[in-house]
Amino acid sequence: MKYSRLTKEQFEELHPEFVNFLATQSIDKTEWDKIKSENPQVAEQELDVFSDLIWEGVLTRAEYLEHFSKSHIFLFHCGDTQIHSIVLKSLDNDIDFLTKPGLQWLGDHMFTDHIEMKIGTKNFDADRNGSLFALIQQGAFLSDGQLYKQIKSVMNS
Repeated sequence: MKYSRLTKEQFEELHPEFVNFLATQSIDKTEWDKIKSENPQVAEQELDVFSDLIWEGVLTRAEYLEHFSKSHIFLFHCGDTQIHSIVLKSLDNDIDFLTKPGLQWLGDHMFTDHIEMKIGTKNFDADRNGSLFALIQQGAFLSDGQLYKQIKSVMNS
């Protein structure tokens, strides 16, 4: 398995897609129930293959990721061959970006001496999607890129 198995909740959400996935292999509900009871290891393999297919699709389409911690915000724009980053760091130890007041404080102090901002670009290794998945496993999540775009646009003006 290349990524990780989807959670029970994710499988429930993707039930129609999973049914279609099984159908492409000529497996109907009766056959699936039989596989689960008689060959649980085969059922596990099917769940893993489906999970990898879903992850591969999601990661291929991913354009923006964000990761928040108490004192840092990492914003990523994911191109085909490079990942661009904006890293914001609070220089005030009392600020917590994981709280609403911390984010409001950020809005008021974005371009002041209280925030350290670093910009970077890094080439992906051979496996773009694997690199993005590693960021997700570290706590990043997919985003619409709104914050990245806002900061980038202010910096460019």
